Amino acid sequence: MSVHISAERGEIAETVLLPGDPLRAEFAAEKFLKDAVCYNRVRGMLGFTGNWKGTRVSIQGTGMGIPSLNIYVNELLRDFGARTLVRIGSCGSYRREVALRDLVIAMTASTDSAHNKLRFDGMDYAPAANYELFSTACRLAAERELTFHAGGILSSDTFYQDDPDAWKHWAQYGVLAVEMEANGLYTLAARAGARALAICTVSDSLVTKEALTPDERQSTFADMIELALDAAVEA
Repeated sequence: MSVHISAERGEIAETVLLPGDPLRAEFAAEKFLKDAVCYNRVRGMLGFTGNWKGTRVSIQGTGMGIPSLNIYVNELLRDFGARTLVRIGSCGSYRREVALRDLVIAMTASTDSAHNKLRFDGMDYAPAANYELFSTACRLAAERELTFHAGGILSSDTFYQDDPDAWKHWAQYGVLAVEMEANGLYTLAARAGARALAICTVSDSLVTKEALTPDERQSTFADMIELALDAAVEA
């Protein structure tokens, strides 16, 4: 048991999927995991453990943003022995070719957060995905003929920007999309010698101003969740 996770040691698997939304954790556990058991309800941040194709897997909500995710990832790594962590979430497209419902598999994660500036005394740190997870996810997505994009994303601390055109600067440097957690996940996994990957579904586009409805997000995210589960257990 840790401060924010009420599980006992052994109740959480070494492989953990990390949606930001705890209700998405519940949805994924009910739809994909066999014999899923809820091990955490602290602060409503639901966590479940079950079986996926014979492998124990947990799904733990993290909340939005690097500070919230870092709480749960720190405890999963330190207190529960997690070794493979895959974020499953939504992202906003920065590129016209990255369309609604497409998958983005994050090779790297830039950030406007100060969390690594504090950690590295003002120097820059470039966190990246685990190669085995990243390459496996790309291979499986191609085999399944899913539309996906692999490359760099941005983990932003600010959901509502004062400058509506701020995203264009990142797009100019090839950043595919924006979300709010992957940079923190990659950093903590690297420090712990664990494996991490972020896979996101495009839910809106800053280029075209299109956006999925909540119902469309739920139905579309199933492909991403299944891809994440298979990549996590195969890599």
